[in-house]
Formats: sequence, C-alpha cells, structure tokens
Amino acid sequence: MENRGAKHRRERIADALRDEISAILEGELGDPRIGLVTVSELLLTGDGKSARVFVNVDGEEEDPDETLAGLNAAKAFIRHMLVERLGLRHAPELFFYLDHSLQQETRVDELLQRLTKRNKRSH
Repeated sequence: MENRGAKHRRERIADALRDEISAILEGELGDPRIGLVTVSELLLTGDGKSARVFVNVDGEEEDPDETLAGLNAAKAFIRHMLVERLGLRHAPELFFYLDHSLQQETRVDELLQRLTKRNKRSH
C-alpha cells in the first residue's frame, strides 16, 4: 500500500501532464493528421514510467485512426516538451488511446430514452 503523500504527488504530476499535453495538442503539432483532439483522461502508472492518455477526436471528417497515428508519431516531441516545461528528469512513456466513453454514454442515453417511450406507450 503506497502512502498518501506519494499518491497525491502522482495525482498532481498526472494532472500537470494532462494539462501540458492538452496545450501541446492545441497548437504545437504541425502534423495534418492531428485534428481537434482533447485529452479526456491520463492514467499514470504507479512507478510513473508510463502513462495512458485517452483522447477524444472532434469533428465529423476527422479520422480517429489517422489522428492516433499522428499522435504516436509525435510521442518523442511531446515527451521532450514535457521534460522542458515541467522540469522533469524523465517524461513517462506515452500510450495514446481513443476514449470511447462519450459514444457509450450517448448510446446508453439513447437506449434509456427508447425504454422510457416504450413504458409510456404501454401504460
């Protein structure tokens, strides 16, 4: 069991990483494959050596797989920027994932609305 101080420090680092990655993605990457991307969540491992970065890709014409390929190609640059901006000795290895929770939330809402309509009709 880790102590509260270490857990709090890791959470602060994860928040700072998420904020900085968001800023970098907003305007510092020139890759045309990367469109409008927002970081929804960052999960830092216990040892701080790697992080799972969950992203949402906005826009109808944006291809999420292309965006992910662009992000993966920019990993080294992003890590370099994190080291510079946050004064870290080592930035964690980054692993980008598409965040599907928004689509799942929309689908659940849709199903609940259908169920509500059905129940109203049957009464």
